[in-house]
Amino acid sequence: MARIPTTTPATPNPSAEDEVLIREIDEAVREDAVFDFMRNHGVKVLGGIAVLIAAMGGYMLWDNSRESALETQSETLISALDYANQRDFKTADEKVAPLLADGNSAGARTAARFLQAGAALEQGEPAKATALYKAIAADNSAPTVLRDLARLRDVSTNFDTMKPADVIAQLEPLAKPGNAFFGSAGELMAMAHLEAGNKAAAGKLFADIAKNEDQPETLRSRARQMAGLLGVDAIVDVEKLLKDEGVVPSGGEGGAAAAAN
Repeated sequence: MARIPTTTPATPNPSAEDEVLIREIDEAVREDAVFDFMRNHGVKVLGGIAVLIAAMGGYMLWDNSRESALETQSETLISALDYANQRDFKTADEKVAPLLADGNSAGARTAARFLQAGAALEQGEPAKATALYKAIAADNSAPTVLRDLARLRDVSTNFDTMKPADVIAQLEPLAKPGNAFFGSAGELMAMAHLEAGNKAAAGKLFADIAKNEDQPETLRSRARQMAGLLGVDAIVDVEKLLKDEGVVPSGGEGGAAAAAN
């Protein structure tokens, strides 16, 4: 017996009124969800916003205060330098004394100590200058390059009273090519080697300084002469050196022959 075909009735399309009703219900549900959230967590949200605003305001005040403090420190240093330039070292020392307090920036404290050390040397107080240089060198908050400079200044101030071994130990980390103070530290260290009787080490160090084109020409020339006295060749390009010294004209061989004669 043949089955009677059946057809699935099509789902009726919602009327315009039904669509409006669905949207209203949906919006009501969303509003209820927002009200429930604010009722349960509103205080926390508003508190978090208040904390954020307070933090931002506090940061702005702190930043403004910090900038103002840095400006004051800079003005103090400039004023002290003016007195130092007028050779009023006592007043310069007194001007920067407040900058040594812990509340000031590390840069300001370091600059103040350097200025005080310089003033002490000018007033014949090497012991005070030495103590200040050592304080800078031991201050981990100070920039490394300034700590190295303080160590170098300490040694140069007391070189005549130090044992050669102590000079070498202090300056060995600085007396290396690539270090900002290679030339100055290397020259002092070479002199210490010379005083200790180690002419080979002194001559090599003088030669290294003379060959280093990053160093001032006056220092290279002095090191070249010292290396030559110690029997160490410190000249890389003889012809260029003679030209630089004005011995060989830029023309070339004729001048070189004349120099050789």
